[in-house]
Amino acid sequence: MAAGKGTRMKSRLPKVLHRLGGRALLAHVIDCAARLSARQAVVITGHGAAEVESAMGREVPAGLGISFARQEPQLGTGHAVQQALPLLADDGITLVLSGDVPLTRVETLEALLVQCGGQRLALLTLSMADPTGYGRIVRAGKETSAQVRAIVEHKDASDAERAISEIYSGIMAVPTRLLRGWLARLDNKNAQNEYYLTDIVKFAVTDGVAVVAHQISDAAQVAGVNSPVQLAELERVHQLRMATALMEQGVRLADPARIDVRGTLDCAQDVEIDVNCVFSGAVTLGEGVSIGANCMIANARIAAGAVIHPFTHIDGEKLGVQVGEGALVGPFARLRPGADLGAEVHIGNFVEVKNASLARGAKANHLAYVGDAALGERVNYGAGSITANYDGANKHRTVIEADVHIGSNCVLVAPVTIGAGGTVGAGSTITKSTPPGTLNVARGKQVSLENWQRPVKPPKA
Repeated sequence: MAAGKGTRMKSRLPKVLHRLGGRALLAHVIDCAARLSARQAVVITGHGAAEVESAMGREVPAGLGISFARQEPQLGTGHAVQQALPLLADDGITLVLSGDVPLTRVETLEALLVQCGGQRLALLTLSMADPTGYGRIVRAGKETSAQVRAIVEHKDASDAERAISEIYSGIMAVPTRLLRGWLARLDNKNAQNEYYLTDIVKFAVTDGVAVVAHQISDAAQVAGVNSPVQLAELERVHQLRMATALMEQGVRLADPARIDVRGTLDCAQDVEIDVNCVFSGAVTLGEGVSIGANCMIANARIAAGAVIHPFTHIDGEKLGVQVGEGALVGPFARLRPGADLGAEVHIGNFVEVKNASLARGAKANHLAYVGDAALGERVNYGAGSITANYDGANKHRTVIEADVHIGSNCVLVAPVTIGAGGTVGAGSTITKSTPPGTLNVARGKQVSLENWQRPVKPPKA
């Protein structure tokens, strides 16, 4: 169910598209359905329907069919599920999830489906110290194993019912063939004048169908997002889950409370990650990789033994970034899409690399720009040097062959090739390709003027 407006979010963005761990809330729920091997996911949209449907259409997990049903106007949870009925097959189980509840574990839902077994109505429940605002689980007796007799919404509950601490999470599993008949019997005779999905419990009881509850103790699994405060709270829960999973795999985190994973992070053995690092998109870290403090890394593969020093920014976007074995990057370096560093490459402070390859042992240690270029093995690229790759309309490529030395403050105007073993003198602007093994100097002649005096300011009046 993803039709709600989310007024308390105070945002033009539909609530289910707000992001947790770098992805839309609804994407987390759909991923969960995919991991359950669901036949299909039916997303019930309403507020911002076109935006939600477009966004989710781009994020469908492989192997999962997805359909959309619109709820317009929004007349309650029962009315929402009624909109999906034409898309549901009677030979299956319908698992009802909420698009703003992103942290439900797959194993919890698997247990709920077992409870349903295609024959029973199974509810996911939670015992809360303060159940205010939630529907209460009314059982046939005081035992936790007693059959469920009803779910009573908070606004419709008596004082005795409000004293019940077990609440309905909003998640249920129900045989579709039974759900169809029960939804047809719903009415809106309640305090909200809405069609409550929870009313199907009393229909099940009347029809002699067992109503069972799978009770959990982890409130985060059923926590919804209704405000920026709640979103931030669940973000921290999610990140601690991710950090715990990494540490259980052997990753050394300097502080598990100070890492953010906003995508996927795959780590080999003996990876070390310092504080305040953010990983986005798909990131892979090889064996023994060390990530310094305050790094931002997105869509990159970093090979074994590489060291990423503090305050480095790596963002591969669609092209990706490759960092070779034993490479040293940073501090304060920037690797942009298409950067491909070979083994033992050094990229130092305030060096930017974009759509360029550096072969084994190449070095650009400070204050440089390498864009749309190919650097050969053991190239030494001097401080303050740049590849002038853009002519105002098109990008051009620079090739620097093996064992070239580029002096400080050089400009290489592409397209140009610097021949193997050559040297470019400091301060040169190179506009033509150079032969191998040559010294190349292209700068104005130095002039020294004797008896020259620096201008002085006139005395103050």
